[in-house]
Amino acid sequence: MTDQTDETDSNPEDEKSEGLTYAETGVDIEASEDATAALLEAFGSDLTTEYAGLLDIGDRYLALATDGVGTKLLVAEAIEDFSTIGIDCIAMNVNDLVAAGVGPTAFVDYLAIDEPDDEITNEIGEGLAVGLEQADLTLLGGETAVMPEVVSGFDLAGTCVGLADKDAIFEGEAAVGDVLVGFPSNGIHSNGLTLAREAVTREHEYTDTFPLDPEVTIGEELLRPTRIYTDLLEPMVENGVRAAAHITGGGWTNLLRMGENRYVIDEPLPAQPIFEFVQAEGNVTAEEMHRTFNMGTGFVVAVPSEQADSLVAETDGQIIGRVEDGDSVEIRGLSLS
Repeated sequence: MTDQTDETDSNPEDEKSEGLTYAETGVDIEASEDATAALLEAFGSDLTTEYAGLLDIGDRYLALATDGVGTKLLVAEAIEDFSTIGIDCIAMNVNDLVAAGVGPTAFVDYLAIDEPDDEITNEIGEGLAVGLEQADLTLLGGETAVMPEVVSGFDLAGTCVGLADKDAIFEGEAAVGDVLVGFPSNGIHSNGLTLAREAVTREHEYTDTFPLDPEVTIGEELLRPTRIYTDLLEPMVENGVRAAAHITGGGWTNLLRMGENRYVIDEPLPAQPIFEFVQAEGNVTAEEMHRTFNMGTGFVVAVPSEQADSLVAETDGQIIGRVEDGDSVEIRGLSLS
């Protein structure tokens, strides 16, 4: 593949040869992070971790995380399948708490919609119920707002709360010599969908058969729900995990949230076929893919070397690399910083 284009040629094949980037499709991760930093600076937060906010309530922390499903909702609308996006909403929240070392306990959802639709809301509710069961979580309530002048279609988000003893949360900083253990994703999860949608719809419809798996359509493949990692929390705590990274927006650069180190991934987990398809259809560079998507690994932890084998034995994790001196992520011949 090449990122070079001939601007004098305007045929469809040339259009496909133009390599897509996440920023060009409308999502600039660096600008988003700058905006978030500016927001936090306005009021300050002494106990905000990389993934959740922590409130000191004595001998424990009260933790909060909030997130939504993003433009994955547009795929659901396109194929009129809303049955799994509730799982995504739960997952995107609880996984952030897990990355801080906190067990989620309760959840509230927020649905903004342009007009009431019983069938859509029922399917969303079914997905939320599945996600709650998978995460062993209680739904305390929620809000449905009908706002035709504000929302076109609908948006789904939620907030999750958890409790953790102060000595149970992760340190948040990996140490040189630690081993990196990775846990498989279910596929594309709920990040990078703006880039993925632009790539796959250049020459395909969501209802087309997915060429790399004829059992599903392209839309169904994109809608595979985000994996929920709450079941990993107990073995991670027991085996002394120091820090964790939920591989979401920003892709593999999320590992840098575990501290200023060099993260060497020399045995990465395999990427599911959807990533190969998105890269080919959008002519996306390998670096852009790894800066945008999880590429087959949805969660990574840094654990002391003497406890890595025990953690792997108790979970479906695999040793994928190590922590060294430096300030980058080294994976598949790429150096990300």
